[in-house]
Amino acid sequence: VQLQASGGGLVQAGGSLRLSCAASVRTFGSYRMGWFRQAPGKEREFVAGINWSDSSTAYADAVKGRFTISRDNAKNTVYLQMNSLKPEDTAVYYCAAGSKFKQGYGYWGQGTLVTVSS
Repeated sequence: VQLQASGGGLVQAGGSLRLSCAASVRTFGSYRMGWFRQAPGKEREFVAGINWSDSSTAYADAVKGRFTISRDNAKNTVYLQMNSLKPEDTAVYYCAAGSKFKQGYGYWGQGTLVTVSS
């Protein structure tokens, strides 16, 4: 599984960005997808996840109500819509994939940088 994230950039506080992650896999619908982020000097943290079957979602408390994860199985792509961005959202954002036959996320993309200016 190869993952290619895109959509990062520089945005002012209060603005919006949409990240995309394209997966090169034949059975995209069999993978849970997630977004993680790592800010400078901090550990990587979970941001949002979406299930493979019913597209149920989960969010970190810090982004609930502001970020929305979605997937398009026909395009092998997962999205992260980020609204009301804050400077503390500045980080490298990584998409990840996990097979429904295993726990966790076993595949990672290269990351895309999001910088939110105050």
